[in-house]
Amino acid sequence: MRHRRSSVGRTRLILILLCIVLAAAMLWCALSLILRVGTYSGRTVGKDPVQEQTPVEPVDLEPTVPENSYDPAGFYEEGGFKRYKSEDTLASVGVDVSSHQQEIDWELVAANGVEFAMIRVGYRGYTEGEIQPDDYFVQNIEGARAAGLDVGVYFFSQALDEQEAIDEANYVLEQIKPYSLSYPVIFDWEDIEADARTDGMDSVQLTKNAIAFCDTIEQAGYRAGVYFNQRFGYEEFDLESLQDYVFWLAEYNDTPSFSFHFQIWQYCNDGRVDGIKTDVDLNLAFLRAKH
Repeated sequence: MRHRRSSVGRTRLILILLCIVLAAAMLWCALSLILRVGTYSGRTVGKDPVQEQTPVEPVDLEPTVPENSYDPAGFYEEGGFKRYKSEDTLASVGVDVSSHQQEIDWELVAANGVEFAMIRVGYRGYTEGEIQPDDYFVQNIEGARAAGLDVGVYFFSQALDEQEAIDEANYVLEQIKPYSLSYPVIFDWEDIEADARTDGMDSVQLTKNAIAFCDTIEQAGYRAGVYFNQRFGYEEFDLESLQDYVFWLAEYNDTPSFSFHFQIWQYCNDGRVDGIKTDVDLNLAFLRAKH
């Protein structure tokens, strides 16, 4: 009986010693981690984001895309539109439209001070994936041109790969064949707030699709471009690979804060213009039309 109690005592002593050793090991690991963290510019490890830290890109990864050089002081409001003027740039006022705007009085739009229009040619369905015409495309492009506006077009893409993007571009080329354009042909790819065939599209494939579309358009003699908002510009499209094309930025602020250069700025989606019964997207273009 005494031997059994002695064995139990030794077992408890061993367990206590093991616990002490384990605690010491954990303390040493924690101390090592703290010392290592001290070498990472004072950053701390935890769930809370580091406050007042500016991300710094490695020098060898800095993009070669030109920076946004527009002077914030050059933007002003006049006649119900944003405008821009600097020593070397005078921006043009424009709208972009589709069948959502339905009937448009283009003569009244032009008389209201609008100088150019970006018109949707068509779109690819985000479920079945069939290419569809914009029911108002012909009416809009002919009406805008007759009213003296400079015109460009865009296509809403849901291409899964380069071949589908080329098919979309060829569709656009067929539709615009009867018309001369003074503004670019734009690849428009956006998030769909529903289940879409393009869910899970990665940035590499998206950029390849944009290049395939734009190359096909430019080989036919037109200027091509890509539409994107800030998130897509920073996180989805590889702008270095696309910088030979026109950039059309959507950013709804008083002045554009996007870091990189762009040629067209869509600055609101709830504008009002005489001759258009619905809200309409308003734009400034920092490029000169070809006539």
